[in-house]
Amino acid sequence: METAEKNRLIVALDVETASEASRLVSALRGVVGMFKVGSQLFTAAGPALVREIVNSGERVFLDLKFHDIPNTVAAAGIEATRLGVSIFNLHAAGGSEMMRRTANAVAECAASEGFTRPLIIAVTVLTSADAGTLAEVGSGLDPEVLVPRLALLAEACLLMAFVLLAGQIPGDSLLIRDAAAALPASPQRDLILALLIAGLGMKAGLVPFHFWMPLAYSVAPTPASAVLPSGSS
Repeated sequence: METAEKNRLIVALDVETASEASRLVSALRGVVGMFKVGSQLFTAAGPALVREIVNSGERVFLDLKFHDIPNTVAAAGIEATRLGVSIFNLHAAGGSEMMRRTANAVAECAASEGFTRPLIIAVTVLTSADAGTLAEVGSGLDPEVLVPRLALLAEACLLMAFVLLAGQIPGDSLLIRDAAAALPASPQRDLILALLIAGLGMKAGLVPFHFWMPLAYSVAPTPASAVLPSGSS
């Protein structure tokens, strides 16, 4: 299979045991771009299975949807980075401080310990949630309101990247070429790149953002839809 086509495929290892997961990975090795390890399999088999898959040369999307106090989620993000996963996710409902501290911690860990920095995805609202579900947990907002609101919160990552980058440019230049020249030597380089990738990925509706962006675009109010990818409409 062509590399571009293969990389679009993420297979969910929604099985009960490590042996079942290993059989799937062996059968699909070289055919798909990534394997998703969710809460059930991770609870049953633990990080050892994730390491085994990564060490075999395959990529892992760790789908645990972290949601806790900022320090705890940041620490979990560091451990996910050390596991070698390519993607992990967290709940945008945890707030901007939780997401920001996790992004910072992951970038610092990857740079200082020599790991590849994973992509971090912000989960807005679970697909199983409706207005009744949100009311039960104390949110008076319908999914049609909450989804674009959380999408806009994640969009703030892109703005923060530009602010950080602007602070690294000598003088008052606003030229893109000056910003690009200043980036390699910036102590904030890894964080800026992570935020740019996340922000531009959302804007363009790239994999894996394309899974939830069509929903966000279709229910977003007109001002909010301006920051969501037009391709999702």
